[in-house]
Amino acid sequence: MTTTVTPFVRNEITTTEARGFALYVGIDEATAEANGTSLGAIVAALRSTLDSIAPGLAAETFASVALAKTGSGGRNVDVVRAALSDPKALERLVDKTEEDPAKGVVVDLQRRKVFIDGDKAELTSKEFCVLEYLVRHQGITISREELITTLWNCGGGQDIYGRTIDVHIRRLRSRLVGYEDIIRTSRGEGYRFDKHPDVLIEGI
Repeated sequence: MTTTVTPFVRNEITTTEARGFALYVGIDEATAEANGTSLGAIVAALRSTLDSIAPGLAAETFASVALAKTGSGGRNVDVVRAALSDPKALERLVDKTEEDPAKGVVVDLQRRKVFIDGDKAELTSKEFCVLEYLVRHQGITISREELITTLWNCGGGQDIYGRTIDVHIRRLRSRLVGYEDIIRTSRGEGYRFDKHPDVLIEGI
């Protein structure tokens, strides 16, 4: 006689609970230093803020620096997310075919217009002038002095001198919402635009 044994299956209800969160910060060492800080100082400041919110909470934190090949391009925050195995970031890297074609930055040099995720960015003539010069010299670090000359030739006037070029770069970055890091800072040398997967240059 054959005996059939039916296995017992326990129907467990799995619940979840929040145990914390991850905050991805995209900033390279050169940009941090250009703004008078460092990655270590930023981490320390964030931990201090946590301690002020909930004493002792900073002891439960873990910080990890994401490394990428020099000059590899891409948004800093995306590099960080992929390096730290964020599921959404990895999914985006594996299959880009489903991405919205409007996503990213389009720099139209002929019409002198810039579009951010399909929307026109309101750049001043000076801001576009700087961006165009960097784009046309892709991969080359442009000194502050050279950018000052460029702005002067664009009708910059007497207000373009010394480190005020940093102000113009900062304003330009503020227009590139979500893509600020396409303008790279070369510590002590100037600024650079590298080939970037999220940037399409038209009319070059």
